[in-house]
Amino acid sequence: MKPIRLMAGFFTVGIWTLLSRVMGFARDIMIAGYLGTGPIAEAFLVAFSLPNLFRRFFAEGAFNMAFVPMFSKKVESGEGPAEFAQDAFIGMAVILTGFTILGILFMPLLVTAMAAGFRGDERFDLAVEYGRLAFPYILFISLTALLSGVLNATGRFMAAAAAPVLLNVVFIVAILVSAAFGRPMSDSLGLSIDEALGLRVGDSLALSVPLAGIAQMAVVWWAAARAGYRMRLRRPRMTPELKRLAIIAAPAALAGGVVQINLLVGRQVASFYDGAVAWLNYADRLYQLPLGVVGIAIGVVLLPDLSRRLRGGDVTGGRDAFNRAAELSLALTVPAAVALMVIPYSLVAVLFERGAFTATDTAATALAVAVYGLGLPAFVLQKALQPLFFAREDTRRPFNYALVALVLNLALALGLTPFIGFVAAALGTTLTGWAMVLLLWNGSRSMGVAATLDDRFKARIWRIAVASAGMGAVLWGAQALLGPTLGMAGLRYLALTALVGIGVVSYFAIGQAVGAFRLQDFRRALRR
Repeated sequence: MKPIRLMAGFFTVGIWTLLSRVMGFARDIMIAGYLGTGPIAEAFLVAFSLPNLFRRFFAEGAFNMAFVPMFSKKVESGEGPAEFAQDAFIGMAVILTGFTILGILFMPLLVTAMAAGFRGDERFDLAVEYGRLAFPYILFISLTALLSGVLNATGRFMAAAAAPVLLNVVFIVAILVSAAFGRPMSDSLGLSIDEALGLRVGDSLALSVPLAGIAQMAVVWWAAARAGYRMRLRRPRMTPELKRLAIIAAPAALAGGVVQINLLVGRQVASFYDGAVAWLNYADRLYQLPLGVVGIAIGVVLLPDLSRRLRGGDVTGGRDAFNRAAELSLALTVPAAVALMVIPYSLVAVLFERGAFTATDTAATALAVAVYGLGLPAFVLQKALQPLFFAREDTRRPFNYALVALVLNLALALGLTPFIGFVAAALGTTLTGWAMVLLLWNGSRSMGVAATLDDRFKARIWRIAVASAGMGAVLWGAQALLGPTLGMAGLRYLALTALVGIGVVSYFAIGQAVGAFRLQDFRRALRR
């Protein structure tokens, strides 16, 4: 894949992911407005996080990181890629069907593991109920992830990138339909757990989770069938290729499990503070916007490309692909991180503060946003560094690094909680993210030329930092000038749009002036 095609792939995935994240914001704004940070909101957020946690464990952590390199090499060599994909699809379907049944049966234990602070109050029973409704999502979304891997490895990015949009569409429709048959939003302030609207919205959201999973799977199944990879139901079989896949996937699954334990630690800490689960969730949505748009695009496109290049012995091309991915990651996420640290309160207040979401919720969420922003470049750099290992079918070392990160996160989150409260969960996540980058980078030094930084990257990285710092100063001043309008009901959306626009224009202007990037590179990739 030539550099311009690689960039085009990044932008294809990034643009669709951006649309999904924007719609996700619309979804979360509606959830915040109707449910606020109360018991129903926290119960649903924990219930929804359960299938997502195990999705990352099975699909993204294990199968995807092990399956994509193996499948890419079979595509390159023509050694039965369709049959391999079919066997993997059936194997995953069988394993996850059994796991889904067990998850539904043992949902009280899963909720306790996720949020022990819920036990003994109304949130626990609601979370168990919602969790049982939502948990089948893991089956459909994991199969979606495998089919997306098939499409991405063959250079078809659009359907896989567009499928997540459906999740947010289904959620938004569920909220609107529920609200249409309940109380108006203006009456939702101060609703208790027993009142109809909140419960109706919570039930509808939980039911919509597996429905959204079915819709997402249908989209990528159809796209894969059109590409010549039609998946059918049949009796599972254990082939030598699947045995090898299992051997490679096991450390990746364990690494994914360690990462999810880190998330569990944060959730457990938050569950002992009323409202903190929701505060961290809404903060997570804000920093996940740039992380999703850039990080997911980098990981999705870079892994199959590196796998094909290593198969063909193209070391120079592999080095260029890695450097351009890392460069693009930092060019787009360092300024985003600065913005999250400079104007978090304005972002949270305008986007979420309405209905049941109060000024107190805004202040707490903004603090978490600023802490997560500090770690944003680290989270994205991990997406660029991990394919260096996975493309070589090396899943063991990332697992070892993840174990180190687990111990560090436990020490930080639990050790700092008595002193700084719920924000210890966010700080632990951020510091652990940077530690993971250092471990991955140190480990990649043994990989030779393909994992080294080229002169262009070295020349541009400090310029990106300068442009981001300049943008931060401009944002700080613009926020002071626009401060009164950011609090006016009729003008705050326009004021926030202007503030963000000022930040974007100033960053690209400064960046172009100091040589951090060339705007024509972005334009060419977008056109392609």
